[in-house]
Amino acid sequence: MPIVPRYAEIDQQGVVFNGHYLTWFDEACTAFLDDIGISYPALIAEGVDFQVVHTEIDYAAPVRWRDDVSVEVRCERVGTTSFTIAFTVLRSGSPAVTGRTVYVVVSAADWTKHAVPDTMRAALSAAR
Repeated sequence: MPIVPRYAEIDQQGVVFNGHYLTWFDEACTAFLDDIGISYPALIAEGVDFQVVHTEIDYAAPVRWRDDVSVEVRCERVGTTSFTIAFTVLRSGSPAVTGRTVYVVVSAADWTKHAVPDTMRAALSAAR
């Protein structure tokens, strides 16, 4: 997924402020799920949702305003009630930032843990 670092995302040090990478990861995850056929509105209609329970980011190189940036996404793991999505931010084709987010699937009614739905499991597993 291509990203154009916006001026508003740049901190006083002239690089993308660290918190913005989580926004980029969220946008990339949404696009990834759309691409593999997982519809968020359909999940909600089925009575399930998912929430972030862990995220981590490692910085290897700075990303600056107007750099040529893209975010690669892949499913790293599918568990019983959770899944892990890995992200690589590429600057001019070279890894600059990596991260991963663990999501837990929950009931949309009361947010208790819920098994990853079979259709979601199949789509995520195929994207590994």
